[in-house]
Amino acid sequence: MSGIYIHIPFCKQACHYCDFHFSTSMKKKEEMVLAIAKELQMRKNELENETIETIYFGGGTPSILPISEIRFLIDEVYKNYKVVKNPEITIEANPDDLSNERIIGLSKTKINRLSIGIQSFFEDDLKMMNRAHNSKEAKKCLEVATQYFDNISLDLIYGIPDSSQNGEQAQQMSNEKWIQNIQTALSFGIPHISSYALTVEPKTALNKLIQTGKIAKPKDEVAQEHFAILVEMLETNGFIQYELSNFGKEAFFSKNNSAYWLGKKYIGIGPSAHSYDRFSRSWNVSNNSLYLKAIQENRLPNEIEILSITDRYNEYVMIGLRTIWGVSLHKIENEFGKEYLNYLNKQVQKFINDDLVCIENNILKTTKKGKFLTDGIASDLFFINL
Repeated sequence: MSGIYIHIPFCKQACHYCDFHFSTSMKKKEEMVLAIAKELQMRKNELENETIETIYFGGGTPSILPISEIRFLIDEVYKNYKVVKNPEITIEANPDDLSNERIIGLSKTKINRLSIGIQSFFEDDLKMMNRAHNSKEAKKCLEVATQYFDNISLDLIYGIPDSSQNGEQAQQMSNEKWIQNIQTALSFGIPHISSYALTVEPKTALNKLIQTGKIAKPKDEVAQEHFAILVEMLETNGFIQYELSNFGKEAFFSKNNSAYWLGKKYIGIGPSAHSYDRFSRSWNVSNNSLYLKAIQENRLPNEIEILSITDRYNEYVMIGLRTIWGVSLHKIENEFGKEYLNYLNKQVQKFINDDLVCIENNILKTTKKGKFLTDGIASDLFFINL
């Protein structure tokens, strides 16, 4: 089973924290849709012997596309690839795009999963992040969407600085405010929540606002508190934390994301999209004009990296530790060899002693205490070729 990711590189406006590839100019949107369709055709041989289990529209903001263009791209997948009977087909959407009419229209397509970028239900947070929607739109779209879709995920961000004050004295999001955000999300009966700490990326507006003292720098200790609250509240409400930042009710785990974490093949279509076939990784150019030019000239605008055994080991450890499935020591030995297994056993001992990780049934996993520190632990377990 494989997946197809389709990157729609357009947004109405730039969120202050975002460093994904997108353009706020819609001039080349129709041209881009046709180019994406052509890339789907050009790359069908890559998955000739595979069955497509998931189709995912990401971005950017794919919900800005008219229903007709979404249908057109889904049809192109079905024309060029072998698709399972009931694939998971997800579209990322912003609340301001999800009018009653648009939600009903999407429900009449093959889209069967919505991933809605709520981020926060508080007006001041949304303004600070420069989101295109407001709190009222966030709640309204969920009221309507839950009537037409069973499979809905929403995104929430924690560790947000309070922009109502200036400079380093500004307060961080309070625990009470974060709890209200989670309670509001739960009140809609949503079966999946993805939640991330606000991260300051180098070339973003958020980084500049922090450097100029207009917004306080997010604090790790606040984010860690919010993470603990999130885990406890969602587990109490029947959610399973199947990946560090992803929580789903039973039968509502994201098949698309789970496939990434379990090392399945996928191709990424559109500017900046990544592909993976277990032994190599490729990525398309992050430039709309260069992408369009290459596709028009029947060239794939991508670079390819062949993954070494060390690359594959490090990636497996990093992803495995973040998930409910953990890191199989059997797999480490069988796929990478005893040298890697011995190295891992040696490196991991200090984290076992500190009760940050444990080994059960030959599976390495983080403990509740170590969960928030997962990425740091994984990097300490990476194999370094000297």
